[in-house]
Amino acid sequence: MLTRNCLSLLLWVLFDGGLLTPLHPQPQQTLEAEPRENVVPVPGRRSSAQRVKRGWVWNQFFVLEEYMGSEPQYVGKLHSDLDKGVGTVKYTLSGDGAGTVFTIDETTGDIHAIRSLDREEKPFYTLRAQAVDVDTKKPLEPESEFIIKVQDINDNEPKFLDGPYVASVPEMSPVGAYVLQVKATDADDPTYGNSARVVYSILEGQPYFSIDPKTGVIRTALPNMDREVKEQYQVLIQAKDMGGQLGGLAGTTTVNITLTDVNDNPPRFPKSIFHLKVPESSHVGSAVGRIRAVDPDFGKNAEIEYNIVPGDGGNLFEITTDENNQEGVIKLKKPLDFETKKAYTFKVEASNLHLDHRFHSVGPFKDTATVKINVLDMDEPPVFSKPMYTMEVYEDTPVGTIIGAVTAQDLDAGSSSVRYFIDWKNDGNSYFTIDATEGTIATNELLDRESTAQYNFSIIASKVSNPLLTSKVNVIINVLDVNEFPPEISVPYETPVCENAKPGQVIQTITAADKDLSPAGQRFSFRLSPEASNKTNFTVHDYRNNTAGIETRRNGYSRRQQELHFLPVVIEDSSYPVQSSTNTMTIRVCRCDADGTILSCNVEAIFLPVGLSTGALIAILLCIVILLVIVVLYVALRRQKKKDTLMTSKEDIRDNVIHYDDEGGGEEDTQAFDIGALRNPKVIEDNKIRRDIKPDTLRFPRQRPPTEDNKDIRDFINQRLHENDVDPTAPPYDSLATYAYEGNGSVAESLSSIDSLTTEADQDYDYLSDWGPRFKVLADMFGEEESYNPDKVT
Repeated sequence: MLTRNCLSLLLWVLFDGGLLTPLHPQPQQTLEAEPRENVVPVPGRRSSAQRVKRGWVWNQFFVLEEYMGSEPQYVGKLHSDLDKGVGTVKYTLSGDGAGTVFTIDETTGDIHAIRSLDREEKPFYTLRAQAVDVDTKKPLEPESEFIIKVQDINDNEPKFLDGPYVASVPEMSPVGAYVLQVKATDADDPTYGNSARVVYSILEGQPYFSIDPKTGVIRTALPNMDREVKEQYQVLIQAKDMGGQLGGLAGTTTVNITLTDVNDNPPRFPKSIFHLKVPESSHVGSAVGRIRAVDPDFGKNAEIEYNIVPGDGGNLFEITTDENNQEGVIKLKKPLDFETKKAYTFKVEASNLHLDHRFHSVGPFKDTATVKINVLDMDEPPVFSKPMYTMEVYEDTPVGTIIGAVTAQDLDAGSSSVRYFIDWKNDGNSYFTIDATEGTIATNELLDRESTAQYNFSIIASKVSNPLLTSKVNVIINVLDVNEFPPEISVPYETPVCENAKPGQVIQTITAADKDLSPAGQRFSFRLSPEASNKTNFTVHDYRNNTAGIETRRNGYSRRQQELHFLPVVIEDSSYPVQSSTNTMTIRVCRCDADGTILSCNVEAIFLPVGLSTGALIAILLCIVILLVIVVLYVALRRQKKKDTLMTSKEDIRDNVIHYDDEGGGEEDTQAFDIGALRNPKVIEDNKIRRDIKPDTLRFPRQRPPTEDNKDIRDFINQRLHENDVDPTAPPYDSLATYAYEGNGSVAESLSSIDSLTTEADQDYDYLSDWGPRFKVLADMFGEEESYNPDKVT
């Protein structure tokens, strides 16, 4: 029913509208368009449908890729029913490749491809076509879009983008064990034909491996492939398109397959017996030989563990594995002696450390070999009978006393004599000697246990036949104690006792100490000395356990009557010979409370009976100190007041001329001031303060180096002398006992006016003018006085 309706519709379209215009038959595609009806309403009439014809006749175009013809490849034809074939219609083409890839005949509408196309580069092109009136240049039809598809051909071979491949598979794997999957890619169109349909095959690598033709999965094809036989395989894989048919394109790749190792081989000894030779002088722990078991496996599967099978001789040796080469290293555990045993035989077992349970059925993964070791005779040093000697000797033993002996023997076949000597290189003492032949050790000096309790040295034994062969042994000599020191009290020799102590009260427990090395069980006894036995103050109670107690024998003690008590205690030891000593203990009487707690044992206790407490004593001392301070301050103030009285008068300080309110004592009075300043110019330099006045301000004169002839001092005295001679207010007595400067080399000699034999009139002061501007005033003053006779200083 549906087919009949479609056929009726097609006939109606073709014949009713006259849409199709016959074209010449062509092998290529022609453009045909479906009619589309537009319903146009007609005014004034009942609505009816009117069919409007579309002018395009076209279809989808195809073009072959890789066209190699000499002429452009014909693609198809565009035609409009408005084209009457008289050249009034012009066809235009635009879009992808228009003008460069595709051209159109403007008159006929034929489309051609002008160059070869590659579908893998661009699979289709979208273009637009239009019919234009030649005269008016106006479109006759609306612009329409169409597609030109590039039809694929088989021009690309399959490619393995990830090749070459590397894979591995365990050896001894079963058939069909997965190895690897390869994949080839074909650039052709997979939706068109068989150009992209790839089939896989193996070109090289059979019969060991196979490949699935569709999936490319490689699997093992043979069982039990052995890595020890062949480890590496190279398989050549081919991928062919067109489903593998003749004419299809193919690509190849290489797969390198490695068989990985499994522990499928046990270790094997290359021989059943190994012979070794070992010198008897080999040291313990040294390697005496190597054996090796061979395991063709690799890595950890080839690791071997060696063990000595318990049996004859195996206890003298041990075997370990060398990790670098998997060899068994046989080492010596105990010393060898050719004279004792000349050969040893034992078995060694080699086994794998890492076993694979899949191959347990093959058999035990271990092997056994026999090792025979022959001991070689060597010239050996003497051997001591003991590894170490320990001896004892009492201190103060006479020199030359034999305390012991060492023995060494030559165990070789030809026995040689042995010589002994002490190795003084390591022991810097000479307390002992040794007999070179007999090996007896004797004292060489007196020994003192309190100084050195133990001696440790070495004895060397050498063969007479070969002195270079020596052996050494340690000798320890313990010095035993002789009871030579008496015991002594180990507690302090002074102990307190309360004034209110009761009879039988233990005030101190004493023990004894002995410088001698006391043997186990030694006992000390304590007792009073005979001279103290008749005294009734204290006694000693021996507890028979190396301790004793000091007990009181009276009721109360008086510190004021006797502060200290002395108690002689005799201590004896139990060694032989018995040693004893008398130790005097000092017992101090102290003030205690009712519970026996000591309150004071110092000087304060003397005042306690008077009723003076500690606070009272401190207060008394503070009062005494305060009184002393008051007395000292009072004396100091009195002295200061007396000194101020001398300074109450008006002080007129004119260098050394001072005004006093009392009469002077004349020339004999030299106590009012220090005249040393006038006699020695160095006093000025020493900045001494005047003792006759109270200075207002402490001034230190500027120090000047004395001139060679002391002219400044001489002029200073002359100037001051003149000022006092002419001063009407000067006192009528001499306040300066003397003006004298007896310096070495003084030209003026004595400057004192009292001792001068000449008057001022006889003196010449013209030299003052030569001293410069500083002495101008002094020169003018003495120069003016030459016209009259000034009063002399009395």
